[in-house]
Amino acid sequence: MFDALDDVLEDCTNRLVRGARDRKSPMHTPAVVTADVDARVMVLRAFDAAGWSLRFHTDTRAPKTAAIAADPRVAVLFYDKGAKIQIRARGTARVLPDAPITEEAWAQGTNFARRCYLGAGPGTPSDAPTSGLPGALEGVEPTDGQLVEARPNFAVMMVDLVSLDWLHLAHTGHVRAGFERAQDGAWQGRWLSP
Repeated sequence: MFDALDDVLEDCTNRLVRGARDRKSPMHTPAVVTADVDARVMVLRAFDAAGWSLRFHTDTRAPKTAAIAADPRVAVLFYDKGAKIQIRARGTARVLPDAPITEEAWAQGTNFARRCYLGAGPGTPSDAPTSGLPGALEGVEPTDGQLVEARPNFAVMMVDLVSLDWLHLAHTGHVRAGFERAQDGAWQGRWLSP
């Protein structure tokens, strides 16, 4: 049971840190919703606990890139079924195709992971089921040279969090807390009725 708002905020922090580091964490693949009311599951690549920002990877050709450029508001939904804890986060997103953090993320990726950015852009119509990859790269690890043309399609998406809604489901009674980030970066919390 959580009796203090500071404990709830610490729980949020710990879950997001683990979610970014551990691919088995239920917080590793949250649902991300852009302001155009489109949702998708994305992999949480990093969480900056000091700056309260989330990092994801995206394709510059994906529809969410244009949606974020038009309206940067996003929501991110995390759920840990075992712990029965839901975190709803809101913030503003930035898609960074050419930032130092993007170069670093690209360099750290495997050639198999980077291969995704060689294919047709997300949402490109096809007459048959397709991975979108060029046929010669299906099931094949591309060389560094083959990946040169993929790099312009890769970007980092940062989400700067401004609010959190934490919910613990329990048969003894659900418990909920909400947090808003002040101008100075501090979180102001309060208990909420579930």
